[in-house]
Amino acid sequence: METDKPEKLVLNQKSAQLSELIKKLRKGDQMALAKAITFFENDPELIFYLQGELQEILTQSKSHIVGVTGSPGAGKSTLTDAYVSALRREGKKVGIIAVDPSSPFTGGALLGDRIRMKRHFSDDGVFIRSMGSRGNVGGLNDSVFGVIMLYKLYGFDYIIIETVGAGQSEVDIAYVADTVVLVLSPSSGDEIQLMKAGIMEIADVFVINKADIEGAELLKMNLETILNISEVCKPIVMSVATSGKGIDELYNEIEKHRIHLYETGEISQRANRRMKKHAEAILDKRIQSVLRSIDSNDVNAMVNTVLAEICKSPFGG
Repeated sequence: METDKPEKLVLNQKSAQLSELIKKLRKGDQMALAKAITFFENDPELIFYLQGELQEILTQSKSHIVGVTGSPGAGKSTLTDAYVSALRREGKKVGIIAVDPSSPFTGGALLGDRIRMKRHFSDDGVFIRSMGSRGNVGGLNDSVFGVIMLYKLYGFDYIIIETVGAGQSEVDIAYVADTVVLVLSPSSGDEIQLMKAGIMEIADVFVINKADIEGAELLKMNLETILNISEVCKPIVMSVATSGKGIDELYNEIEKHRIHLYETGEISQRANRRMKKHAEAILDKRIQSVLRSIDSNDVNAMVNTVLAEICKSPFGG
């Protein structure tokens, strides 16, 4: 029992520090917000210390979460930057989570895509945080759920999550965002992506960026064909993010989808789905921690036992 005391002391200290940071960030202190995010990046399970705030977030927060995903090089960061400018013109406060590939050595964000959003650095109405994906094949790491809650407590009107761009496997954003924007571009292999399941099914709004280059109209026709075959009606926006073309249309389509979610009550379903995914992520992490604590010889013995049972079964070959 004595060995538990230092651990409990550390947890109590963290809880007290986090509570103090939350009080400050509620008053608009961005430094406190940044420090609180670091807490969650180091320990995603600190979310349990927000139980009191959780009910408030679920019942009162109107922050709309927009996920921006798509293949690498499609122009996600430039598009996000232009969309944020449109939101700021409407006086909206915006929190951005830019998920980058992780350094294999430190686990931190490797590319720092927020450098493409440098015009918003001095804007007090915009907060940008880069986070490493930490090798997560779904494109997001576990701490993103806690960071979203902190953003909601801070009072951002819009929370934008720009993901790594892992391609077909990057579907976790569907469990996190209220509106998913899938960015495609011509002559970058996205014509093939259209034929794959998963990544195409998660989008609420499609954007064909770099629409001023050859192949954009063909990509749009192919996308419309696939949507028609699937009997799905979703908006397609043609954009040139570098010049601002199509950004107002994108803004309007996201607003239409946001209103639709509230009118149909689907916004609550998406919030519940987000919480369930968060619980699953924490449970998975705990299971992995338990497995790592087991002696390797015991693990090998367990694997061999299961393998032997499989070989005995009718499906074992």
